[in-house]
Amino acid sequence: MSAADTVERDAFVARFGGVFEHSPWIAATAFDAGLPAAAMTAEGLHRCMVAALRAGSEAQKRALIAAHPDLAGRLAAAGRLTPDSRKEQASAGLDLLSDGEHARFAALNERYKARFGLPFIMAVKGRSKDEILAAFERRLANDQAQEFATALAEIERIALLRLKEMLP
Repeated sequence: MSAADTVERDAFVARFGGVFEHSPWIAATAFDAGLPAAAMTAEGLHRCMVAALRAGSEAQKRALIAAHPDLAGRLAAAGRLTPDSRKEQASAGLDLLSDGEHARFAALNERYKARFGLPFIMAVKGRSKDEILAAFERRLANDQAQEFATALAEIERIALLRLKEMLP
C-alpha cells in the first residue's frame, strides 16, 4: 500500500469508522476490499460495509454487539453516549423518560443482559418508547441464535440510517 493509499484509507476510516458503534475495523475491511463506484451512495457503501461485517468472525460480531450502549442506560444518564447514539436515543424520547419509565428500561436491560449476555440492540430512530418496550418484551422470548441474528440485523439498520445522514 502506498503512502497515498494509506492516507486515503485513514481518511475513510476516520469518516466512516463510527458508523458501526466503536468498530472501525468494518470501515477498514470494506476499504481494503475495494470500493466500487456504487459505494458513493449511502446504500452502496452500506452494502460494502455489511459485507465486511458479515465476513467478520463470530468474536468480532459479538464485540460489535457488546460495544452498543444500553437503551436509556447508565451511559446515557452520565452523558457518555457517542453523538450518534445520543441523537438516536433522543429521537425516540429516551432522554425524557419519567422515573417509572427509566426503571422499566433498566429492569428490561438487566433481564436481557442476564438472558443473552449482550445489550439489547434496536434501531430506535423513528420509534416510540412503547414500540421499543414491546420489542424488548417480545425479543426476550427469542433463543440465543435468533437474538444474535436480530441484534446484527438491527445494527445493520442503524448503520444505514447513519450513512443516510452522511451521504446522499
